[in-house]
Amino acid sequence: MKENRREFLIKTGCTLTMTALATQMRHLGLMSAYAQKHEIDNSANAVPSDYRALVCIFMAGGNDGNNMVIPNHNDATISNYTAYSTIRNASGLAIPQASLLPITVPRMGGLTYGLHPALGPLGGGNNGIHDLWSIGKMAVVANVGTLIKPLTRTTYQNNSVPKPYQLFSHSDQIAQYQGGRSDLVSFTGWGGRISDLRTSPDNPSGLIPMITSISGAQLFTAGQTTLPLAIGTGTLGSVLNPTSPNTNNSAVRTAFNSLRTVDLSNDLVAAADHITDSAMAANAVFQTNPYDPSGFPTTNIGNQLRQVARVIKKRTDLSVNRQVFFVQLGGFDTHSGQVTAQNTLLSQLGQAMRAFYNEMVTQGLEDKVTQFTMADFSRTLSPAGTGAGTVGSDHAWGNHHFVVGGSLTGADFYGMNGSNGTPYPHLAFNTGDDADSGTGARGRWIPATSVEQYAATLARWFGVPDANMASVFPNIGNFASSNLGFMQPPAA
Repeated sequence: MKENRREFLIKTGCTLTMTALATQMRHLGLMSAYAQKHEIDNSANAVPSDYRALVCIFMAGGNDGNNMVIPNHNDATISNYTAYSTIRNASGLAIPQASLLPITVPRMGGLTYGLHPALGPLGGGNNGIHDLWSIGKMAVVANVGTLIKPLTRTTYQNNSVPKPYQLFSHSDQIAQYQGGRSDLVSFTGWGGRISDLRTSPDNPSGLIPMITSISGAQLFTAGQTTLPLAIGTGTLGSVLNPTSPNTNNSAVRTAFNSLRTVDLSNDLVAAADHITDSAMAANAVFQTNPYDPSGFPTTNIGNQLRQVARVIKKRTDLSVNRQVFFVQLGGFDTHSGQVTAQNTLLSQLGQAMRAFYNEMVTQGLEDKVTQFTMADFSRTLSPAGTGAGTVGSDHAWGNHHFVVGGSLTGADFYGMNGSNGTPYPHLAFNTGDDADSGTGARGRWIPATSVEQYAATLARWFGVPDANMASVFPNIGNFASSNLGFMQPPAA
């Protein structure tokens, strides 16, 4: 062989599979973590020992929560359908009451609310998420948003409490949702920081990183000492082989394996070879008996969640006991044409989330895997423009989010109470929940619940001890509670 070791690796390194590349970065990150001797305190609350996974579904562009979860009652003491439709109906933005998918909400005195009709079954069957409410496998966390400290309408307007930077900006609010803090620009995400904290105790021999993105590089997945795996929606486990002029796969693999036995007395070379071994082992896992779950819609979000299901299916062979996933559905920046656009997007979302839940039931993991939504922000209650079919809404703040899985404590509204004594905002301008005032009021709800409180509830179930919660969410101490109660206790 005329090529030396360095030349060979330079030529072949650029064609390693994503699994191999990401695994290399992940193990190098672990070496940094070990060097820092990061300490983990499991004493504050029980850390579960069973398999668990979080699946973050990001609704990019800012989904209009006002049209996703709607009052379906006429109780005059709190926001009702009449209050909602009075503001939105004239422009054609209101969802007709007769088409709402009813849900009964214990926390709201058993009153009926309605989900957007696109979240129901398509063509019959149980392929939407609406009926998961009736069996206690779906919850709403209401009026969530970016915060540094709790805010009221008064403290927001008199600037006596710090506000999140660059409110109503897409990029900045995305960064704050994914970064898990709103006081400064973060270069790591809260999913990545969970990976930093829990990889060593939970996945010490994992062949792939704890955290995986099916939607490219994202702040949410970035850690300080660990790095994510990023994969597409295609076939997993392509063979590790260099390209032309080396056409004999068997000979190339034999040569490559031989090179990995050279210079093992050098610690860095030995570590690199061990990393490559893990990458090749992961490839072998995906290549052996490939799993292709059925029942997923062939939409972008459906294909992403199908890929998550494939990776979860191989969890035992990959030696992972904890996983965090990121998927994304775009198109929610509906300044115009919202009725049609949101209908299509929520239909895709509901079908994909239900297919994924059904698949977790098939795998026997419905209580071990939790899906949850996030978005840049919600949208103004007041319409943008006029005319049915063309009207939209503008950037706002507090939003409603779905959580789906078998470990929920029940189908209900969760979150801190706002100015009206409930987690659901007062649907009227110039109220205690409206950030704006006077003739400029648009219905931008001041969040009653912070992103950190929402995320910490999920993280605790996943296995982050209370004593380490501040390392994942630095500002969590600014809020009265870090447990909103929608997840079952993480019993070991």
